[in-house]
Amino acid sequence: MKKVDQIYDYMKQHQDGEITASQIAEILELDRTNASRYLNKLCQEGRVIKLSGRPVRYVLAEMRTSQLPTDRRESAQKEQEERHLYNREVSSPKPEYNLSERKFSLDMLIGASKSLNVPIQQAKAAILYPPRGLHTLILGETGVGKSMFAELMYQFAKEAHMLRENAPFVRFNCADYGENPQLLMAQIFGVKKGAYTGAEKDRDGLLKKADQGILFLDEVHRLSNQGQEMLFTFIDKGQFSRLGDSEERQSAEVQIIAATTEEPESVLLKTFTRRIPMTIKLPPLKERGLKDRYKLIETFIKEESKRLSKSIYINRNALESMLLYECPSNIGQLKSDIQLSCAKAFLNFKSQRKNYILIEQSDLPQQVKKGSMKIKEHRQKLEKLLKYQEDIYKFYYDEEDTYLNEGLLREPHFYESIENRLEDLRAEGKTEEEITQIMSLDIELHFQKYIVEIPEQYKKEEIGKVVDSEIVDITGEILTYAQDRLNKVYDEKIYFGLALHLQGSIERIKSHRSIYHPKLNVIRVNYPDEFVVAMEIAKRIDQTFEIETPLDEIGYLAMFLASNPYTMEGEIEDLVGVLLIMHGNSTATSMAQVINDLVGTEHCEALDMPLSMRPEVMYDMAKTKVEKINKGRGVLILVDMGSLTSFGEMIYEETGILTKTLDKASTPTVLDACRKAVLGRDLIEIYNSCLELSGNVIKARRHPKKPLIITACFTGEGASEKLRQIIEDRLELDAVYQIISLNLMDRREFVSMVDFYKDAYDVLAIVGTVEIEVDGIPYISAVDLLSGVGIEVLREIIEREDLFYKIEQSLGAHIKSVNSTTLLSRVRHFIERTEKVLKVNIDQDVKVGIALHLSFLVDNLVQKIVSKPKTELDEFMSQYSLEMELIHNELISLEQNYEIRFSTSDQTYILKMFLANSE
Repeated sequence: MKKVDQIYDYMKQHQDGEITASQIAEILELDRTNASRYLNKLCQEGRVIKLSGRPVRYVLAEMRTSQLPTDRRESAQKEQEERHLYNREVSSPKPEYNLSERKFSLDMLIGASKSLNVPIQQAKAAILYPPRGLHTLILGETGVGKSMFAELMYQFAKEAHMLRENAPFVRFNCADYGENPQLLMAQIFGVKKGAYTGAEKDRDGLLKKADQGILFLDEVHRLSNQGQEMLFTFIDKGQFSRLGDSEERQSAEVQIIAATTEEPESVLLKTFTRRIPMTIKLPPLKERGLKDRYKLIETFIKEESKRLSKSIYINRNALESMLLYECPSNIGQLKSDIQLSCAKAFLNFKSQRKNYILIEQSDLPQQVKKGSMKIKEHRQKLEKLLKYQEDIYKFYYDEEDTYLNEGLLREPHFYESIENRLEDLRAEGKTEEEITQIMSLDIELHFQKYIVEIPEQYKKEEIGKVVDSEIVDITGEILTYAQDRLNKVYDEKIYFGLALHLQGSIERIKSHRSIYHPKLNVIRVNYPDEFVVAMEIAKRIDQTFEIETPLDEIGYLAMFLASNPYTMEGEIEDLVGVLLIMHGNSTATSMAQVINDLVGTEHCEALDMPLSMRPEVMYDMAKTKVEKINKGRGVLILVDMGSLTSFGEMIYEETGILTKTLDKASTPTVLDACRKAVLGRDLIEIYNSCLELSGNVIKARRHPKKPLIITACFTGEGASEKLRQIIEDRLELDAVYQIISLNLMDRREFVSMVDFYKDAYDVLAIVGTVEIEVDGIPYISAVDLLSGVGIEVLREIIEREDLFYKIEQSLGAHIKSVNSTTLLSRVRHFIERTEKVLKVNIDQDVKVGIALHLSFLVDNLVQKIVSKPKTELDEFMSQYSLEMELIHNELISLEQNYEIRFSTSDQTYILKMFLANSE
């Protein structure tokens, strides 16, 4: 039962007087806004009467007014009279039409009372004109809705009883056969057997199929002159001949509605257009006003809301951009852009495990974002349209719009600073959880403390006074092992420093406190041999202390193994750029001058935006400035407000230069950004530090996808459920692993469902009763599962996933330019394919090393950071020329995905890793 009927039934059962919307909402557990809407609908239908006063009260219309209190009686009688008069006006048909009380489909179009009023009146006239309506030509640009308008004309014809309910509506796009005029005419008029090669039997055309109905011909300008002549002959006489038939004439009663994007005078015969008495022109979106566009946006977002069965929120800036951007392909493009924005917001909702779907400026396609540049010139219109001065707007397919403050949707802070020491944080009153996030140990401070500042008089035997004996022993073992593997000699400072470091790090790992290495990529690239040995050492540490050493800690171990860890990075020549843009004639330049004086450098650049300047002009200036100051490490853009906040992402999408944007810039924030940039810090590190300082929201870290196993059979219930139970019984899976059952009855639907789950999950395997291959996902048959072989295969897959899951968690903090989760997945696919084409088997540990190397290499190439060419590879390349070609072919996929190019040196080194470590 509908909600409106539930309310009416309740009022009938409790005829004890008046009731308010709030009371109905509380009794029937509804939102008060919806309760009020439903009651007003009952009033419009004449079943309920609204009484004046505050709060507004409602009574049943059938309740006699004499039963009401005196002060309510007049109000009720007046309401009934007005309702009676309204019903008489609506229900009184015009003499020539048999109209009903309800609105017609055409009247429900957005803009029916304004921008589409004339086209709708023309459409009604074309349908109602006796005896069978007027043939019609609809004109309009691509995407204005010509096809939908034609279909609504058909619906109106049925509603007005000009066509019977089951009358045909035949839709045909002439462009589908535009290159073959003969086949096009055969589709419309039919064909006689033998008319052309392949015409093996008589076949009716669309005119015959549309008899007693409507034929809609889209892109009619693609019809040849001969075809147009045949069509206007039919219009004149109501008869036509099938293609190849010069004897038999066929008859049909069909109203033709044609549509074109072209000017009819230039593409259609005059003899044809003269026979089309009604021409309707649909306006482009840019001529329909902001109110119409808002209603269209509302409709399309609600359609996506219905598809997802969830409310969809959109922040005001994104909504204003949608309202103002140039949309040359009209409604069709607007709908596509909204679907894409919803899809991106839904992906964030899934991957970041949010509790809501929120469309932000960053989710919009590039062309939509540019709408923010027009906010200033349309400010008054926007304020009039968006009466509620809120930051977030909510759309739901079964509710009226509601508005809420952005603060309700803000996520908690995720502190990532590595600058403050543990003592400072405790003194500030931070919680242990916050301290764990913040204290990731800055590299320079870490090694100054443990290596550079270790007193000279520290004797080897004295280390046992501050470090556990077990750690002293393992430090000696691993350094001896490293000396043999790396052919190096380590002095006492390295010994003391490593021992002290291990004392703290092992303690930290055992207490499940996080370790973060902000320079992990630099260490791995510059010291690959030390990094590999550090991985081997980590295994020895894990066995001794029964822990799992994270990837970031391996980075620190590799630094100790380097000959001079404190100076290993050398001088930093290229710094992150800092650009300050603010409204006003000199606001930005004045602040930048102060910042540069305080820091003692001219690193902070500035652009002033006078209030008279158009945003498009400032955007071009900003893009030029970013291209100039970018040194390969990205640019931090600090702005005050407005359209400037979207410049960073737009510049990145147009130029590929890494950018981050901070709004509400203040002197302390800009000072902090400039100081850290001069110190050589990374863009992300500077950005997050400034976010904390300014108190802005920090987005939650991307959570890795949950692993998923799919079981499948024809029903999705019987065998697949049993397979799921077997897997759960024989494998002790962590709660993070999910198993779902799907049906295989429709292969296309099954593949679509798998693709859907791949968005939110990492699909490990498909276990089923019928073999089916889906995009490289391993398949395990029910027979293999029952025999135990399949269980072992699954166990190996799960062990492998556990290992890569840990790596993925660490990579996310270090891969800056691309999605680390997607990158690691693609790299793993590359490794699997390369093993097959090279016919080699690689140990799991080596696969991890290759995956790390490739992931960081791709990240560098995307950022235009070119590694030094490897030497002495010519002989190897000559010896393995065929294998080099195979590696090159397998790397093409990664090159295309990230628009990069692997050098010959890179390819050779990758091949060498495979061959040198193959079993």
